[in-house]
Amino acid sequence: MKKGGNLSYRKMERRDFLKKSGLISTGILASTSAIAAISNNIGANSTINIGVIGTGSRGAGLIPILNRIEGVQVAACCDVLPFRLENGLKRAGNKAKGYSDYRKLLDNKNVDAVLVSTPFNTHSNIAIDAVDAGKHVYCEKTMAKGIKGIQALVNKASTSKNIFQTGHQYHSSRLYNHVVKMIKNGEIGEVISFDCQWNRNGDWRRKVPDASLERAINWRMYREYSGGLTAELSSHQIDFIHWILGENPKKIMGVGGIDYWKDGRETYDNTHLLFEYPSGVKATFTCLTSNALGDYQIRVHGSKGTIQLDYTKAWIYYEKGFEKEIADVDGVSGATKNPHLQGNGNLINVQSIDPTKQALIDFKDAIVDNKTPISNVYTGASTAVAVQLSLDAMYSEKIVHWKDEYNF
Repeated sequence: MKKGGNLSYRKMERRDFLKKSGLISTGILASTSAIAAISNNIGANSTINIGVIGTGSRGAGLIPILNRIEGVQVAACCDVLPFRLENGLKRAGNKAKGYSDYRKLLDNKNVDAVLVSTPFNTHSNIAIDAVDAGKHVYCEKTMAKGIKGIQALVNKASTSKNIFQTGHQYHSSRLYNHVVKMIKNGEIGEVISFDCQWNRNGDWRRKVPDASLERAINWRMYREYSGGLTAELSSHQIDFIHWILGENPKKIMGVGGIDYWKDGRETYDNTHLLFEYPSGVKATFTCLTSNALGDYQIRVHGSKGTIQLDYTKAWIYYEKGFEKEIADVDGVSGATKNPHLQGNGNLINVQSIDPTKQALIDFKDAIVDNKTPISNVYTGASTAVAVQLSLDAMYSEKIVHWKDEYNF
C-alpha cells in the first residue's frame, strides 16, 4: 500500500479479488453459477454426511470436532494404513464405514462431502476425483503440490456447482477477520512490512511401528510427498498476508537447511524466506525446529502502529504521535502486557472460538447456504503457488519471480 494511494490500492484489491474469486482466470471465465449457484439439495435441517480421507494425526483429530457440530456427521473414513483407519473409525463412532481405497468412499452416494487430510502430494488428485464424484470438498492446507497440480485442481473446482473450501483455518477466525478489517481501514496507517515466525523445538517426527512404514508415516520429511515447514506451517501466515494485501508476491527468495536433525530427512529443519510484493511491502517467514522462543507470531508493521498476533490473541502498539485513548472501542481494550514484546500494547478484544472448529462450521454453513467460502480454491491456489515458489527458491538457491500464469 503506497502512501496516499488508497484509490490505486482499491483498484488493485478489486482486480485481485476478481482473479481469486474465479471471475478472471487463465483461459476461464468462471460464472457465479460455476462456483456455487446451483442448489445442492441440502437443507438447513438436513444432516451433512462427511467422509474423512486420511485418518492420520490431522484427520483423526478433526473427526471429534466434526461430530460435535450440529447437522454434521462423519459417515465414512479412509486410510491406506489399517491401524490409522481403525483409529479413525473408533473416533467417528459405530455408524461410520471404513475404506482402504478413497475411490470406493467416493462411490458412496450417502456421503455428501469429504475432508481431504492425506499427504500433501496426493491432495490434487483426490480433490479432483471428489469434485468429479459430486462431493463438497474441504481440502487441508496446503491445497496442492506443484504448479501443474494446483492448476488442474483450480480448473476442475472452478467448473463445479459444489462447495470447495481450503483448510487455512485462520481465514475463519473472528479475531483475524477483525484484525484484517482494522488494517484495511487504516488503523495502523500504511502497511510497511510483516515479520512472521513459527518456531518449535522437536524433531517433528512421528513414531514408526515398523521401519517399512517410515515414508508412509513420516512423509513430511521427504520432498517427494511434502513441502516441509513451508507447506505445513508458514503457509498459514502466507495466506494471511495475501488476504490483507490482496496481491501475490512479486519475487521470493530464501534459504534453509538440515543443520540440526541429522536423521536422513530431506525437507529442511529450518527455513528463512523473504517475499517482496508489487506494492513494495516486504514479508519475512522463519521456521525453526530446534528453538521454540516466541512460538507462533505475526507482526504487521504500519506507519501509525504495529499489530502483533498469536494463535488466539492480538495487540496493537501505536507509534508515537498516533496514540489513542482506549475505552473498549472497536474491540480494542486497555493496555496489557504482551509476553512476546517489551512494554504494553492494547489488547484487541474479540471473542472467537477455536479457528479449526470455526472453519469446519463455516464449511457446513457454506454447503447449507450455497455460498463460496472465504477460504476457497482461489485463495488456496494463491498460497499454494507461493509455497511452491518458496521451495523452488530455497532448493535452487535463486530468486524466483511470480508469473502471470499463476494468477487464477
